[in-house]
Amino acid sequence: MASSKMKTLLVYKYLDMYSDENNPLSTTDIIRLLAKDGIQCERKSIYADIKTLNSVGFDIIPSTTTKRGFFVASRTFELAQVRLLIDAVTSAGFITPAKTRDLVNKLEGLVSKNEANELVSQVYVDSNTKCDNEEIYYIIDALHDAIINCNKVKFLYKRRNIDKKNKKSFTEKTFKVSPYALIWKDDHYYLVCNNEKYDNLMNLRLDRIRKIEQLDLPARDISEVSEYEHGIDVSDYTSKMFNMFSGESGEVKLLCHLDLREEIMDRFGSKIPLVAVDTDHFETTINAAVSEGLVSWIMNFGDKIKVVSPESLAAKVKTRAQSIASLYE
Repeated sequence: MASSKMKTLLVYKYLDMYSDENNPLSTTDIIRLLAKDGIQCERKSIYADIKTLNSVGFDIIPSTTTKRGFFVASRTFELAQVRLLIDAVTSAGFITPAKTRDLVNKLEGLVSKNEANELVSQVYVDSNTKCDNEEIYYIIDALHDAIINCNKVKFLYKRRNIDKKNKKSFTEKTFKVSPYALIWKDDHYYLVCNNEKYDNLMNLRLDRIRKIEQLDLPARDISEVSEYEHGIDVSDYTSKMFNMFSGESGEVKLLCHLDLREEIMDRFGSKIPLVAVDTDHFETTINAAVSEGLVSWIMNFGDKIKVVSPESLAAKVKTRAQSIASLYE
C-alpha cells in the first residue's frame, strides 16, 4: 500500500517537473522514471494514478499533439507570470547577486524543467547595480516585525565617502527611528520612517542598513510627523515622491552637489567614479547617449548638476533652462 501511494506521488512529481503542453510525458517516460526510483509497474497503473490525481483536483490532461503523453495543464503560476517575477528579482538593486540566483532558481521551480531552461537563457543579472548586503532578508523581516509591533528600531546606515583619489570607502551612522512602511520604488527598497531627532518622514535604503535591532520602545504615532492621521497611505505617499531616448554615446563629465551621490549611484551603479572637488561637490564621468532624454534627466536636479563636458551637451542644457525661464518672464 505504501509503495502504491508513493508511486502516485512520484507520478505527479515527474509530471510537475518535466511536462508542459509542448513536452508531454508518455507512460513509457513515466515508467522509466519510476524504475530509476526502484518502482516497477505496468502501463495501466499509470492511467489509474493520473485518474486519481485528477479526482483530487490536479489538472493533468492528455496531449493532443503528435507526441503522445500527459502534462500538467494548470499551474499556480503561468509562464508569463514567472517571467515577470524573475525580471523583477533580477532588476531589484537591493537583492545581492547570490540571493538573486537563489530566488531565480526557486521561481524556475514553478514551471517545468523545459520552460525553466528557456527562461534562464534569457535572464541577465547586472552585478554592478546589485548591493552586497547579505543581511537583506533579516533586515526586511526585522523591519516587518517592528512595523507590526509599532516599535522603534536602531541600526547602522552605510554610505559611500567622496575622496579626491576616488578611493572607495564608507562611513556608518547610527539611526534610531520609528518605522512605518517598506516601499519598493525604482528597483530599490526603502524604509519610510521618522528619525527621532526630527518631526518629519524620511526614506532610507534597506541595502544600506546594517546590524538592525528592534527596540522595546514604542514608535511615534505617524500623525505626529506627517499628514497621515490613521497610518501611512503608501499609495498616496509614493505618488508624491518625485528616459529613454536614442543618441550617440560618449563620455559625459558632471559636477554634482554632494547630496546627489546616492542618486548618481542609483542610476549608474556603485562602481561609478566619485571624485571630490571641494567640500560640497564631486565630479563623475559617465558613458551615456547624448540626447534630449539625458538633458531632461540633468534638468531634474536643477542647480545641483553642471555639465563640464562635452560643450555641446552643456549648450543643450543651457538652452533648455533659458526656454523654461522664458515661460515665467
